[in-house]
Amino acid sequence: MVNAARAASAEPSRGLALRIDNLSHGFSLEGHKLPVLERVSLEIEPGEFVALLGPSGCGKSTLLRLVAGLEGADSGSLTADGAAITGPDPTRVMVFQDPTLYPWRRVWDNVALGLEAQGLLKTTKGKVDEALAKVGLSQFARAYPRQLSGGMAQRVALARALVNEPRLLILDEPLGKLDSLTRIAMQQELIDLWQRQGYTALLVTHDVEEALLVANRVIVFSDRPAQIKAELTIDRAYPRHRDDPYLVDLRKQILGLLGLGQSW
Repeated sequence: MVNAARAASAEPSRGLALRIDNLSHGFSLEGHKLPVLERVSLEIEPGEFVALLGPSGCGKSTLLRLVAGLEGADSGSLTADGAAITGPDPTRVMVFQDPTLYPWRRVWDNVALGLEAQGLLKTTKGKVDEALAKVGLSQFARAYPRQLSGGMAQRVALARALVNEPRLLILDEPLGKLDSLTRIAMQQELIDLWQRQGYTALLVTHDVEEALLVANRVIVFSDRPAQIKAELTIDRAYPRHRDDPYLVDLRKQILGLLGLGQSW
């Protein structure tokens, strides 16, 4: 269920409804099939923020690529608003751990890439300025990537995604390479952007605390081939606090599910 705090503070949701039904997928490795995902079923409501947790290499990022339409699943189905996902679409935009900015292009031109590729830039230039304003980088529009901090570069990547006005934002560990203070600030920025824009968000992270701070719901996966081990709804309004006993208890539960029960 979409968190009431988001519904109360955001515009009406324009996010995609996502349905994953009995999905299985694997890779060919030296002539053998390596199963990665096994009979995964999941429904995500429009405007929901869902975080995926699981052991490294279990298939979380593979699932994101399937949702983005960058790969096709071996079996099962994926639909967005009831339509089969058969390839990439501007309504479903993916943000990776590495900002992957072109070093020879200024910030404004990096953000404009999506519109330029669609042949829309001449008539929609204002969207680039709006996207930069959303992430607080208007003053750096003429800067080059080498002149940015890690957090600023990741905000450029977010702006590049937001300029397409996505209805589903797919986040593959976008804060994983940031220092701890920048990461905390960016976590709040992700929440603020999601609340303001009303899109659906799907996040892969290895940080249990991060998942609990930003998401409505947390999905815990097993080892590869990944199956859903648990689903936890986070019944807390935003902003959330790391020392909230409710969140501390959920963190312990999740670490236990991941086989790290003594790590807290």
